[in-house]
Amino acid sequence: MPSSPRARARLRALCGAAVLLTAGAGVPAAAAGTAPAWSVAPSAGGGTRPTTDGRPYFYAEGVPGTVLQDKAAVTNPGGRPLTVKLRGADADNTGTGALSLRTKSTDTGAWITFARREVKIPARTRAEVPFTVTVPADATPGDHPGAVVASADGRDTGVSVHLRVSGPTLSALTVERVRVTGGRISYDLVNRGNTVLTPRLAVRADGVLGRALDRRPRTLPVELLPGRRVTLSEPWKNAPALDSVRVRLTVTAGGGAHDEATATKRFVPWAAVAGTCAVILAAGGAAFWLVRRRRHANGADGGNSGSSENGADSGNHGSQEIQEIQEIQGSWS
Repeated sequence: MPSSPRARARLRALCGAAVLLTAGAGVPAAAAGTAPAWSVAPSAGGGTRPTTDGRPYFYAEGVPGTVLQDKAAVTNPGGRPLTVKLRGADADNTGTGALSLRTKSTDTGAWITFARREVKIPARTRAEVPFTVTVPADATPGDHPGAVVASADGRDTGVSVHLRVSGPTLSALTVERVRVTGGRISYDLVNRGNTVLTPRLAVRADGVLGRALDRRPRTLPVELLPGRRVTLSEPWKNAPALDSVRVRLTVTAGGGAHDEATATKRFVPWAAVAGTCAVILAAGGAAFWLVRRRRHANGADGGNSGSSENGADSGNHGSQEIQEIQEIQGSWS
């Protein structure tokens, strides 16, 4: 809940003894033969929405310029003291939609201040560490996701911080760059508003030969943070072998966010086409070779016949000339 300047002064005064240590109570015992693991969680009675049965994350809400207060509970169930370092971090989306933390904080992570950044916790003890979230006066309204990160024994663990700055909110979502390749439908989702969105997706594909795909709306396993772009994909194992289809993606989210995008894809069985072309080319080549060979054979037969006839005629003319010369010689004698 918002705090006044007097409350801020009290918090600074308590920094020297800000860590509340609770020995034994509520600390789970480690199983035999296993090393106990320390943990961090929201304190049950802190925040702007306190509960008595634990909270899965920190929630804070206030207007720009507000200082919000909460507590982080760090539990050491082990048999030796534990030194834990605390820090704030900005939440982010990876390119495929998973949640991650930014290495450098410029938003919520930079606004978080702990009473102590390093806390030494005795064995089998829970420590409650106060911290504040100072919302800048020029902070934009909407959701500012972050995290409280604890580090000890070479391990980091964090708890989400859901911070909402009071003011107008906008839920806006676009789906872009739809493409169909390799049996998958890929697309980009972009959060154009200032609230965290959990999108729902419906997929439909209509082709020349009829409906090729129809998937009802389903919730995607993604928390899309404000201003982030992620690339997702849907499998399409039974895509048509031969068709021209129009793929339509429809996305919706809370607050009235809605958008559609389409892409056109032609499916051609190129392997079968290539095989058919190869068979046709082979058949054409074989036919051409046979025709050419037959023509060559016919030409050779014609040449041989002509040579024989010319030889016979020459022989006959020669015999006639010899007979005429003999007759002439006989008349002279």
